[in-house]
Amino acid sequence: MTAERPQVVVVGAGIVGLCAAWHLARGGARVTVLDDGEPGGGASSGNAGAISGGSVAPLAMPGVLKQVPRMLLDPAGALHLPPRHALRAAPWLMRFLASARPARVAAIAEALSSLLFNAMEQHRAILAEEGALDLIRDTGQLYLYRDRDHYAKDAGSWDLRRKHGMRIECLEGMEAIRALEPEIRGDYRLGLFLPEQGSCVNPLRHAQVVARGLQRLGGTILRQAVQAITQDAGRITGVATAAGPFAADQVVLAAGAWSARLLAPLGIKVPLESQRGYHVMLPAAGIRLQRPVVPADRKAFISPMEHGLRVAGTVEFGGLEAPPTPRRAELLLEDLRKVFPQARTEGAEGFWMGHRPCLPDSLPVIGPVARWPGLWCAFGHGHLGLTGSAPTGAVLARAMLGPAPNLDLSAFAVERFA
Repeated sequence: MTAERPQVVVVGAGIVGLCAAWHLARGGARVTVLDDGEPGGGASSGNAGAISGGSVAPLAMPGVLKQVPRMLLDPAGALHLPPRHALRAAPWLMRFLASARPARVAAIAEALSSLLFNAMEQHRAILAEEGALDLIRDTGQLYLYRDRDHYAKDAGSWDLRRKHGMRIECLEGMEAIRALEPEIRGDYRLGLFLPEQGSCVNPLRHAQVVARGLQRLGGTILRQAVQAITQDAGRITGVATAAGPFAADQVVLAAGAWSARLLAPLGIKVPLESQRGYHVMLPAAGIRLQRPVVPADRKAFISPMEHGLRVAGTVEFGGLEAPPTPRRAELLLEDLRKVFPQARTEGAEGFWMGHRPCLPDSLPVIGPVARWPGLWCAFGHGHLGLTGSAPTGAVLARAMLGPAPNLDLSAFAVERFA
């Protein structure tokens, strides 16, 4: 490694890779980011904008086995597995169910809490330096349940969040809910207000701001597809692209849902699935919101953005190659009408689909790869990519450049899948 200013190649210009690159450049490294798309152009641009540092409950909770079959068999459900992809997704789903053991859930929550607890502060730290604090709001998030019985099936997840310090205020009855968000009209009688969670009003602009900040710090962003991670004599030497090789002292793999493909030739198998998410944008919905509103029965986020209202959500197992399923986006408009029947949906635009990189235990892969000195990982954040991007970038840069971070990265190691 170069003694003073290591050369680092970051593979992936999503928000996780950009935050890692920003912190590395700020720490003195010479950084080049490579991606075949524009900065923030994938899942980083289309997410719901939620910054949820208290979201420590994994997707696989005790009792999930009873819920999954019903969800998978319902073509209009919030979780969908097309028959064509069922066989391929089966090993992932088996690992997913195995991670729902109570002891494992407790360990996962502890690890997520240690990574995400100061997510809002980490985002503010970057945006303050880039003069873009207007991108984030600290007006909280609001979850909606029809009644206490409806809430009961999620109670374990909320209890876990409370245990790790999430502040939750219960709003009983429509009057209390509408005191916070007056335009809600749906049949919901219980609200959970999370005052310390935040949101971003334009995820694409957020990524672009970080990208420009990286360049201000001396980093380079090139539109090049990485074909392979190169090695010699048991050590990582850089990456290969169609334009030729890029040498590096260290490589950071932050290629989202495509990361497993680049690890496989190095003999590392990772059970990474794309949980395809969708959104639709309404530039003139005719309703005003102060914060993201989440109808819990649909797992959809209804988020105010600076360019309109975004309805985002659903989980579809469909792989990286299959075309989008238009019906999944259309379902989001139905979700919106259940909460805001008065919303105007004419002129809906941006029926968008993106690939969330999800691992079966809901933990991202962060840190060094023991078998390959010089290779570091930062991928697999699933539904928490925006939330986890700034904390991941900060901790990874310290692990690579020093001083050593306080966070123990062993829970996020890629070797847990060996």
